[in-house]
Amino acid sequence: MSGDIKWLRQLNLFFVAMSFFTRLPIPSWVVIDNDKLNKASRYFGLVGLVIGLICALVFWLAQLILPTSIAILLSMVASVFVTGGFHEDGLADTADGFGGGWTIADKLRIMKDSCLGSYGALALGLVLLLKWQLLVELALYSPMAAVSALIAGHTLSRVLASSFIFSEQYVRDDDTSKSKPIAEYQQLNDLFILIASGIFVLLWLNGVAAFALFISLWLVRILLGGFFRKQIGGYTGDTLGAAQQISEVCCYLVILAVGLS
Repeated sequence: MSGDIKWLRQLNLFFVAMSFFTRLPIPSWVVIDNDKLNKASRYFGLVGLVIGLICALVFWLAQLILPTSIAILLSMVASVFVTGGFHEDGLADTADGFGGGWTIADKLRIMKDSCLGSYGALALGLVLLLKWQLLVELALYSPMAAVSALIAGHTLSRVLASSFIFSEQYVRDDDTSKSKPIAEYQQLNDLFILIASGIFVLLWLNGVAAFALFISLWLVRILLGGFFRKQIGGYTGDTLGAAQQISEVCCYLVILAVGLS
């Protein structure tokens, strides 16, 4: 009986994570509060896996009847539809804040502004274009290469972004921030479960691609962490979104460079 209760608690946390990062429906019995949002960070990688599987399925079905480039675009549309553009919005806000602010206070204020600025528009446009081109090149090489890249990219990028909750300082102290409930703490076992979801995906790939992704993303994490600390002294929900988008692109770049066979 106690084992069933523990299993249901973990399932509840998974659905809490799903509700935070996607617009997918969740069961009505799921309980959501600040404590569960903190603990749910352990499943953000698994949420990425679900999103990656959905995008890969959309691409695979679309490429059976449509040109490859259109199939890739539809998979990207599916990603935005499922997540509500959650991470893309964070990337745009981060670019606007870091590009337009001189002080930490200015940067945080600009990042809270809902208006899209020139830096944000440029960052968003270039990242989306780069994603599309990289995935098209992978799909032309092999449809399964694009499928693998979508699954790996969506999962690993969310593992990387969420890991900042454990190691970095949350710098926005207002209660209106959407990421405030997940930014208070992340326990060691939460981090281990988060990393385990990334390792699961890496083991699914071949040894060369897995090793290249591990090293590349580790370096990306070090560089992004240092950059965020220099800019604002830590991280916000927006910078987590930026980290996800940047690391997703890096996954596609690495997979295209080293291949999957």
